[in-house]
Amino acid sequence: MSPVSLPPMHSTSRIGAMPEGHQVQVAALVALLRQPGARWTEVAAEVLAEGSALAVLRRQIGAGETLFGDDPVRDALGAARAEMQAWAAEGIGVYSFFDDAYPARLRDIHQMPPIVFTRGTLAEDRRAVAVVGTRRPTERGVGIAETCATALAESGITVVSGLAAGIDTAAHAAALRAGGRTVAVIGTGVNKSYPTANRQLQDQIIEDGLVLSQFWPDAPPAKHTFPMRNAVMSGYAAATVVVEAAYRSGARMQARLALQHGRPVVLTDSLMQHDWAREYADRPGVHVVSTANELVATVELIVHQIPHSPQALEGLPRLADL
Repeated sequence: MSPVSLPPMHSTSRIGAMPEGHQVQVAALVALLRQPGARWTEVAAEVLAEGSALAVLRRQIGAGETLFGDDPVRDALGAARAEMQAWAAEGIGVYSFFDDAYPARLRDIHQMPPIVFTRGTLAEDRRAVAVVGTRRPTERGVGIAETCATALAESGITVVSGLAAGIDTAAHAAALRAGGRTVAVIGTGVNKSYPTANRQLQDQIIEDGLVLSQFWPDAPPAKHTFPMRNAVMSGYAAATVVVEAAYRSGARMQARLALQHGRPVVLTDSLMQHDWAREYADRPGVHVVSTANELVATVELIVHQIPHSPQALEGLPRLADL
């Protein structure tokens, strides 16, 4: 998908502060995504092609123009706006892909979510790196994740992870202890906590960083949501560090997605026991490191090369054709 190009829209997520025309467009997008059987990537493509979510909604469910009687478009917009008001009352940020405050790098990935929900503080996060790995890490793996996240945070780099047990938890917690910013890209809605043991950590991230989700705020965990989460996490970050991961893991999947998205990948040498990691090590954009210090140095080198322009990392050529 090419970077999105739509007419400039107001960037605020506060429903009451949005201009009326913008409220209608966001409500139309919500209504489209709420239609039975809606495929979110297809909705985004249609809205992009049309240049108006409202026009797509009218075409899909009927363009009622009267003030009286049944009007499916008016009803769908009313229901969507009521939902938006409820989200605003709960302190949930709502960002459509045609908002200028929408995370810019997500516009460059095929899996771009047409809308994201947030709790916490949204920032540009151009200098952001994902640190991911298994839910059942070794003690060494936890130590590497903590060392890397601490060094990144102390360097002013945002640490991104998925708020899962294991490596994700270690990375988030270490970044917070270092006084840095961390972003949790989660596989549930922002009103849910999964795993429940991380509820307090999630609350702390909301206080000091950001929790972001592409799913409806009350969406529970499901098998399919976590691979989708990995794609968005990869797109959000400038690079991905994989600390420990077996073949059948979300972290391995994220390494593949990162390369598809044109993002560098850093693998620890302990991963070389896995066939998938040895194969990935030969691909452009992949770095293999053998010590925690080397890992941190490699990540910092990647991050320091990130341009500081508003278009940073948008439209980069893919590093691998996977």
